[in-house]
This record gives sequence, C-alpha cells and structure tokens, in this order.
Amino acid sequence: MRTMGGEQVEEAVAGAVAVLRTAAGRDWETARAGGPEWSCRYTAEHVAGVLIAYAGQLAGRATEAWVPFEITLDEGTGNEDVLHVIETSGALLAATVRTTPREVRAFHPYPHRSANREGFAAMGIAEVFLHTHDIAGVLGLAYEPPAERCADVLARIFPHVRPGTDPWRTLLWATGRGELPGRPPVTEWRWRNDLVLPAGRLTLQGVTPAAAAGLAAGGDGGFDWLGDGPFQGTRDAAAMLLKAYEAGVHLPEWGVFALVRREDGRAVGGIGFHGTPDEAGRVEIGYDLVEAARGHGYATEALRALSAWALDREGVASVLARTERANLASQAVIARAGFSPVDGAVDGAEGQLAYELRR
Repeated sequence: MRTMGGEQVEEAVAGAVAVLRTAAGRDWETARAGGPEWSCRYTAEHVAGVLIAYAGQLAGRATEAWVPFEITLDEGTGNEDVLHVIETSGALLAATVRTTPREVRAFHPYPHRSANREGFAAMGIAEVFLHTHDIAGVLGLAYEPPAERCADVLARIFPHVRPGTDPWRTLLWATGRGELPGRPPVTEWRWRNDLVLPAGRLTLQGVTPAAAAGLAAGGDGGFDWLGDGPFQGTRDAAAMLLKAYEAGVHLPEWGVFALVRREDGRAVGGIGFHGTPDEAGRVEIGYDLVEAARGHGYATEALRALSAWALDREGVASVLARTERANLASQAVIARAGFSPVDGAVDGAEGQLAYELRR
C-alpha cells in the first residue's frame, strides 16, 4: 500500500503550480473554469482555501463542524501571488498531516461526519488535481497528474467506484468531469471517507480498498498491529474486499473493519460482513483476533457494536454468525453478544454451528 501523507500533498501542489505558473500572466478573472459562476481566479483561490481549511480541521481537532474561518487575499493580489498562497496552504496541510496521530479524526460531512489524516490528504490532493484540470482546460494548458496517485485517491475516498484501467480518467468521470465507455454520466457525487464505529474499548475502523491491498499483500494496511500482525482471516477478508472493489461491487459499509484499541491505537483484530443483506434481510458477520489480544472481551464488544449497527439499517432483520463446533471460545463470544442458536443449522464435514441475532 502506498502512503498518502504530507509528501504526496506537496507533490500534488508542486505539480499543479508548475503548470499554472506558465499562464500566470494571463487574464484569470474572465475565463470561466468551474461553470458560469467560477472564474479561473476564483477556482485557484478555492484550492488555497480548501487546503487551509483541511489543515485547520486536523490541527484544531474539530469534531462537530467546520472551524469557522476562511482566508481572504489582499486587494491587488496577482495570479502569481495566488499560486504562492496555494503553495503555502499546501505546505500547511502537509505539515499538519505529518504531525497528526493516525487515530485523530476531524469533522468532514461526507459521508460519516469524520475523516482521518489520510482522508484529508486524499481530499486535498483530489481538490488540487481536479481544479487544476478545470483551470488548465480553460487556459489551454496540458495537465495530467500521476496515474498511481489518482489510483491512491480513488482507493481511499471513492471506494464505491470501480477503478478502471486509467485512474485519471476514472477520477474525472467519478467527479462529473468526463465520460467512460460503458458507464453512465455522473451528475452528483461526494467523497466517501471510511466509517468508524465506537465499540466499548475499541473503535471499528472501516478498511478502505487502499488498506485492503496492503493487508492482502502481507502488510499492515496502515494500522499499528499488536503482536505479529493480523490473523489470516483478516487478510483473507481484505483480499475479498479488494476483489469486490476491482469488480465495482464493493459497498464500504458492508465491508471489513479493523478493531483498534482506544487506549493505544493498536489494531487487535478484524470484523466484517460476508456480503450485503439477503432478500430475507439477513446478513452474516465474521471476526478474528490476534493471539495476543484474545481472552480480554474485545471480540464480544466488537460483535455487539457491529451487529447493533447492522440491525439499525433499513431492511436488516437479523445477523448471522457461524463458528466451528470445537471452537468453544468463539461460541462463548457469540453467546455473550446476545445471539441464539439456529436449530438444526450445522454445515460442513466438521460441522459449523449457526447463531442469529434478530431485531
């Protein structure tokens, strides 16, 4: 998994500014870059404003709303000076991302009212890429950001979008800026940061396709794991998530979550759904823990929290969990989470027992 941090923010800003600087002497006020109401000049100022706003959210640890400030450029500020402001605000976001602990989340409305440092970095980079494209197109400048960085952005804040073979064209299409063969036009879109759920001593942190790629390849997925790292079941689930993402059928909220301890930010296991709810409104859930975290009640807390979240969704009637007949510890976890045995539900040669939790 490639990093999404301060260095990548600086890289995106430097590439954009280098292109726009070649046209700094031209008229940016009358040229329309973002529809009838956005001039090239206003669009550039917007880029600077959003970069500093993202830095403010993280630095100020805002959790309920946007920090109520904005930047105003001095009267008489020229295009070259605007580019300097973009460089400055980009540097501030990069520094903030570098110094913000991974577990910090700050307010962003889409779609779950928070994002971590990687989410803000990805959104900042996307703002730079997309609005530089808007300006460059009007001014007749050639601009195309690195394909691998576009793929990184898609895998973090567009997890519901099938990636495609051309990441830049896919990102443009996903934000209503172009067409892709075989895909309908996009007329409305939002960032989609990962879902995080409270679970007692834990938080359940949604695994993005970017993190899943790292886990499936044997890495840490960007998490600080307790012990020797994730159990094989978590890696297998990440590989399935990645496969669904590449096929364009991944629904993030019904995916995989890392179990992260609040006290120290260490990941201790994984939990997730085996798919979306079926026609009967039943969804199946599975989980595992690293060996060093077993016997402390973490699995029970996670199972309770994710099951409660699922049962609160429209159309979900029950949650199913299965475990081997010989796995007494897992059976105890399921029972403590409030599940009841499903009569006669034994699968496989060795026999898996099924349990259900209903509304």
